[in-house]
Amino acid sequence: MPNSAPEDETTILPKSKRLKHENETEDKLSDLPDCVILHILSFLNAKELVRTCILSTRLKNLWKRVPTLVLHSTDFSTFKSFTKFVSKILSLRDGSIALQTLDFERVGSIEPHLLKRIVNYAFARNVQRFGMSVKGDICHILPCVSSCRTLTSLKLSVSPKGRHNYGRTLFPKLLDLPALTSLHLGNFAFCASEKGRTEPFSAFKKLNSLVIDNCTVKDAQILCISSETLVNLTMRNHSSDLYKIELAAPSLCVFAFSGTPYQKLCGSNLSSVEEVNIDAEMLSNYPEPPLVLLSWLLELANIKSLTVSASTLQVLSLIPDLLKDKLTSLCNLKSLKVQMKPLSYGLSMTLRTAKLQKESKAGSEPSSSIPDGIVNFLIQNSPSAEVDIIDCSRFGSSNDHLPPFPVSSIFPQFLQPSSRESVVDDLRQRIQQLEQAVLQVQLYIQLAHEEISRERDEMSAIQGHMTMLSKTLAALKRQMQTMGLWQ
Repeated sequence: MPNSAPEDETTILPKSKRLKHENETEDKLSDLPDCVILHILSFLNAKELVRTCILSTRLKNLWKRVPTLVLHSTDFSTFKSFTKFVSKILSLRDGSIALQTLDFERVGSIEPHLLKRIVNYAFARNVQRFGMSVKGDICHILPCVSSCRTLTSLKLSVSPKGRHNYGRTLFPKLLDLPALTSLHLGNFAFCASEKGRTEPFSAFKKLNSLVIDNCTVKDAQILCISSETLVNLTMRNHSSDLYKIELAAPSLCVFAFSGTPYQKLCGSNLSSVEEVNIDAEMLSNYPEPPLVLLSWLLELANIKSLTVSASTLQVLSLIPDLLKDKLTSLCNLKSLKVQMKPLSYGLSMTLRTAKLQKESKAGSEPSSSIPDGIVNFLIQNSPSAEVDIIDCSRFGSSNDHLPPFPVSSIFPQFLQPSSRESVVDDLRQRIQQLEQAVLQVQLYIQLAHEEISRERDEMSAIQGHMTMLSKTLAALKRQMQTMGLWQ
């Protein structure tokens, strides 16, 4: 028939050639050298790696020689199965093969003996890139980290035990890693060395990239980031800790920040910085906008590329009489990019409160739109700068990057140790602080009811904190009444 479909190629081949054709893909894989296959397998996590290798006799034992180990507890249904899998991997892997990369993440607390075994295994095999994200105490493994002379990349993210524990691990004063070029630290506290200063990175002579995630300083007023070789600096912060960040990095080219900008930024020579990315937020319980955000733009005066989020522009718009000021920086700006995405819950509540205080029109709502005049304010000294508006809303919800809403952010003063000698005066002060917090949370609940369908999770969290605040306040008042100290 002239219009009939052509015969399939496999139906016209001889049987011997047909079998060869069907197995052509497998033959090609078998012909690859081990080094190529090992490179391909190194892109898989450990669970996928083992599953892949059992599918073929050619690959059966190759997983034992892969120089990369990615072990994440989220890939397993239970912690018990994850722990058992990790133990078997370390036991069966070819110990004569150097381990180039180990990426270990455990959601939840980790057994100290397993943590120590993983670290000892990695550093005994001259690991070059080591990443660990765990919950618990890691002080007993830090000496092992310091003794690794081959380490070029280190990522340590440590969460304290306990659901409501917001403490941080102390970063060791002596950490000698001569080959280190990339460092990522999460939830650490840097201790003061002298005269209220801490300078934790000066020993890393080859450091190129630094990420400081939710870290703070202890017994110090200045965090000095000193490095002759540092090119990329990323900081993430969601606390209101007040201290100064002093940059002594003459080679710094890229600076990125996300979170609440409450730390002052200064440096003797920041002219090398050409690219800045800022995604600023604002804690809902701090009515005053972080004025340091504007000072950052004044310090980073010679940048050529600036990327800001819509929330950053909203935070800037809260600064009183901002548009009346003359900007003395950003004269060399070539590119301004504005990333449009939904505002966070905390910033939305802050903007709503500000609008209520200014008695704005009823029904007006904050959004991720650009505040009037802000873009022109930023490019006033570089009118030819290219402005790009980027829609990022499709990449994730507004809450993807937000930290948990901690109780300590509602009434931080209440959680501080008493500085008063009189117990009665101290109790009175704390009751007043709680009463203010209760009134503040009540205002947020009233405002949040307008969007309860969209913000149900956030609403539930705040109501939970409101209940706890009220119970704590009532208990304190009852105790004071029993003692005859409260009417």
